[in-house]
Amino acid sequence: MNEIFGACDARFSAVRDLFRENLENGTDVGASVAVFLEGEPVVDLWGGHADEALTRPWQRDTLTNVFSTTKTVTALCALVLVDRGTLDLDAPVARYWPEFAQAGKENVLVRHLLSHSAGLPAWDEPVTFEDVYDWQKSTALLARQTPRWEPGTASGYHGYTQGHLIGEVVRRITGLSLGTFLAQEIAGPLGADFHIGLPRDQHHRISPVIPPPVIAEGVPMDHPMVQALNNPPIYETGHKVAWTTEWREAELPAFNGHGNAYAIAAIQSVLAGGGEARGVRLLSEATCDAVFVPQTDGLDRILQFPVRWGLGFALPNDSLPVSPHSRVGFWGGAGGSACLVDLDAGMAFAYVPNRMVDHGATTDDRCMKLLTAAYGTLLG
Repeated sequence: MNEIFGACDARFSAVRDLFRENLENGTDVGASVAVFLEGEPVVDLWGGHADEALTRPWQRDTLTNVFSTTKTVTALCALVLVDRGTLDLDAPVARYWPEFAQAGKENVLVRHLLSHSAGLPAWDEPVTFEDVYDWQKSTALLARQTPRWEPGTASGYHGYTQGHLIGEVVRRITGLSLGTFLAQEIAGPLGADFHIGLPRDQHHRISPVIPPPVIAEGVPMDHPMVQALNNPPIYETGHKVAWTTEWREAELPAFNGHGNAYAIAAIQSVLAGGGEARGVRLLSEATCDAVFVPQTDGLDRILQFPVRWGLGFALPNDSLPVSPHSRVGFWGGAGGSACLVDLDAGMAFAYVPNRMVDHGATTDDRCMKLLTAAYGTLLG
């Protein structure tokens, strides 16, 4: 029997029971789930195994690659600079990154980067993982690209490129890589064990993701999402590239964050708490409110389904009705990790499994059932 560990407020027993059931029936191999309410943890659970062979237990400090859930943390880094007045959402990106002002990108605004509407959803020329690990090369390529549509007029999920775009702006302003800024200014003060670029001496704590047997089943290779997300060619690796030392050490702010549910919820509890959590204030209430103002709303040109984007987070719509509240932002990663921030309820929710599924987190029954159980408590 798979044991679960941690703490859970009695009010959230439905979350605990469902989490235990998922581990006992094999729905999950190893996983963690966390809920913070008004800045404090009310659910902090982990259990199962950290490897597919079932020889290593999932520990309190186990980390795993959460893929695009990383974007929610990267967005928070930019929002902190917005709040400090060193980054203007309505400024051209080129104000901070002068080389960006070419090939029709002079009027790309910072808010376009956060809302996936900059028209740079992928590298135009084929790139390898080694190219993407090379920060100078990969950002220079983006600086030379021409937007695929008029920036700000539509969204198109910037699956890999968003992290490099935001990360370079952060670097130009602070002189720090995004991973270093995160460690010093956010994760460190909050005591959150989340990393973008994990030192080699910490790799022993990683639970390698367990890729699904089939990736993008039923989706044609000429689908815009497959084309964008397969450059670099992650489908050919079956996501096992995430097992490599090079991947783990690189800073890929859109898709290689390593952490667990507690760490993600601990970070996002700041946004859920109106800018402050556990005595640490990182944002003003005004900046928090701005996150949930729709920037684009319609068919996403890459995902090919309707998405309402705020600043760094998707917002609920008819296609993704994740919450009954209005000031809610969320996103997830390939295979099932997910994060949700509900400012109206003061709740931050995160779920991190190691067993990947073929579909996205927003349609993953594991995550959605746990989230529904948490809302069941909140809404009575």
